[in-house]
Amino acid sequence: MWNEDLMFVAAEPFEEHLVLSVEDRVAPNKDEVLGKTVIPLQNIDRRLDYKPVNSRWYNLEKHKKEVKFSSRIHLRICLEGGYHVLDESTHYSSDLRPTAKQLWKPSIGVLELGILSAQGLLPMKTKDGRGTTDAYCVAKYGQKWVRTRTIIDSFAPKWNEQYTWEVYDPCTVITIGVFDNCHLQGGEKAAGTRDTRIGKVRIRLSTLETDRVYTHSYPLIVLLPSGVKKMGEVQLAVRFTCSSLLNILHMYSQPLLPKMHYLHPLSVMQLDNLRHQATQIVSMRLSRAEPPLRKEVVEYMLDVDSHMWSMRKSKANFFRIMGVLSPLVAVGKWFDQICHWKNPLTTILIHVLFVILILYPELILPTIFLYLFLIGVWYFRWRPRQPPYMDTRLSHADTAHPDELDEEFDTFPTSRQPDIVRMRYDRLRSVAGRIQTVVGDLATQGERLQSLLSWRDPRATALFVTFCLVAAVVLYVTPFRVVAFLTGLYVLRHPRFRHKLPSVPLNFFRRLPARTDSML
Repeated sequence: MWNEDLMFVAAEPFEEHLVLSVEDRVAPNKDEVLGKTVIPLQNIDRRLDYKPVNSRWYNLEKHKKEVKFSSRIHLRICLEGGYHVLDESTHYSSDLRPTAKQLWKPSIGVLELGILSAQGLLPMKTKDGRGTTDAYCVAKYGQKWVRTRTIIDSFAPKWNEQYTWEVYDPCTVITIGVFDNCHLQGGEKAAGTRDTRIGKVRIRLSTLETDRVYTHSYPLIVLLPSGVKKMGEVQLAVRFTCSSLLNILHMYSQPLLPKMHYLHPLSVMQLDNLRHQATQIVSMRLSRAEPPLRKEVVEYMLDVDSHMWSMRKSKANFFRIMGVLSPLVAVGKWFDQICHWKNPLTTILIHVLFVILILYPELILPTIFLYLFLIGVWYFRWRPRQPPYMDTRLSHADTAHPDELDEEFDTFPTSRQPDIVRMRYDRLRSVAGRIQTVVGDLATQGERLQSLLSWRDPRATALFVTFCLVAAVVLYVTPFRVVAFLTGLYVLRHPRFRHKLPSVPLNFFRRLPARTDSML
C-alpha cells in the first residue's frame, strides 16, 4: 500500500497516455518491471471541486513476447479542473482562471494592443559583411500567444498590427517581447541557431485607466554577461476597455487564485514542478505552430530561470525591502527628534495633539484614516501618466559586478572552472554567514520573550510575574486615560530628565536567557 497523491500537467487535446508501472528493485541500479498499465486520458473522470472520486482496479500486464496478465493495481485518477496551472511567475501572471471552462466567470473587459514600430535597434548579426536585424514581436496574455511578421533588415521596423484579448482579471500582466529572427536562411545553417532576444516589456492592466489609449515608446533593455544594454525602443498602443466599472471594483475583493488553491492548497514544490511541466508542454506545442515560436522565445517570455540564484537580484530585493521600511525608519527618527526636543515648537504641538486624543479617544481612528485620505489626495497630482517599464536602477543591473553577471548566466549545474566555482562558493558562504547571524539574533530575541514565563531564569521570571500582578492591580484601579496620559508624558519628557544609559526594561530584557547556550 502506497496511499500517495501524484499530480501531473495534462493539456487538451490529449496526445499522451498515463503510463504506470510497478517495478521491483532487484539490485542497487537495476529494476525489473512487474507489470504496466496504459490509461487513456479521455476515459478519466473530471471533477471541479474536492468531491471524492471513485477508485478503480486496473490490470497490470507484462509485455514480453506476448501480452500477459500480471496483477491488478488500485487507483483513484481524475482530471482536476478547479486548480490553475501557472506557466509563468505569480508576480506577473496573465491568467488566474481555473482549468475547467465551466468555472470561468464572464469577462470584465477587452484589452487592445497595437504593436506599432521600433526605433534604434542595434545590429544583432552580420550578413554580407554588414550588421543587420530581422525583428519580430511576440505578445502573451492568458492562453493566447501572438506573433507579428518579421521585418527583414531594418533597425526601425514598422509592424502596425493590432490584437485583442478578453480580460477576466484586472490584476494581470501582458508581456511583449522583441526578437531577432535567425532562421530565415533555412537549411542546416539555421538548424543550430537561436532567435536572439532584443528586449521585453511588461504592462500591468491595473495600472491603466479604463478607456484611455496609451501610446508610448518603451526601452528594450537586455541583461548580458557583459552588462546591461539598451537595444532600442518599441512603440506600443494599449487600451483597456471595461464593460462595467462595478465589476472591476468587485474583482478587488475576490481571491486571486481559484478557491481550490485555498481549500486544499498545493505545496511550493508541487507548484514549481507543475509550472516546469506546463512550460515544457507550452514550449513543445508552440514550436509546432505556424510560424513556430521556438523554445528560447517561450522560456524568455515565461521567465523560466527567474528562480535561479543571482547576487544582483538578491541585492535588488534587499534594497527593495529597505525602500519599503524606509518610511517607518523615517517616522522613527522623526519621533526620536520629537522626544529629544530638537524642535521645541513641534514637540509642544505634538503634546497638544496627544492631550486632545487622550481626552477624546474616539478621534484617534478617524484622525488616522483622514490623514491617509489626505496623503492619497495629495499624491494624486503626481500619479504616473504612463505604465512603468524595466528599471535598471531598481534591478541593480547598471551596478552589477562582471563576475556576478557571469555567475547569473552560468548553467545549472555549473560549467565554470573549479577555481572560479570555489571563489563564488566562498563568497556565497560569507553572505550566508551574515544572513545566518541576523536570523540567529532574531531567534534570540524571540526566545528571550518566551523565557519571560518559562522559569528558565527563576529570578527573572519571578520579577516579571510580580510586575504583571502589580500592573494588573494598578491598571484595574486607575482609569485608562490617566495611564495613557502618564505614559505619553514619560515618553515625550524633556532631555533634561533623560540619561544616555539604556532603560530598565531594556536592561532586563537583554539579561534574559536564550537557547544559544545549547547550540553546538
